[in-house]
Amino acid sequence: MIPLPTRSPFSGGEIIVTRFYCPDTDVTVEGRFSVSAPFAQLTPEQLQFIEIFVRNEGRISRMEGELSMSYPTIRNRLREIIRAMGYEPGQEEEEPTVAPVDRSRVLQDLDQGKLSFEEAMRILQGEEA
Repeated sequence: MIPLPTRSPFSGGEIIVTRFYCPDTDVTVEGRFSVSAPFAQLTPEQLQFIEIFVRNEGRISRMEGELSMSYPTIRNRLREIIRAMGYEPGQEEEEPTVAPVDRSRVLQDLDQGKLSFEEAMRILQGEEA
């Protein structure tokens, strides 16, 4: 099956669905149905990205290997999709102040009891331990 387009390939204008057909019951419903769900606004490539995102449980680090893309590239694609769905990504986010390798070491030290929770949080937030 072909995904429902969100824009007319001829004019770029809105598409209004006028017929649904159920082959199991051989019933056809006619009317004017607009496609307004946020996911309906996404391109097939964006939907594929979202599928990969969900399959990887939102873990960008796992997506990096699967997509052969850097963390910043994946974040940018995600932000583009958020905008395409009609939302604005949060402005209040700050980039992590601790490198991923250091972050892993801190979490490992926390897990092994070498750091307290408070010490680990201070390090991860870019403060002195």
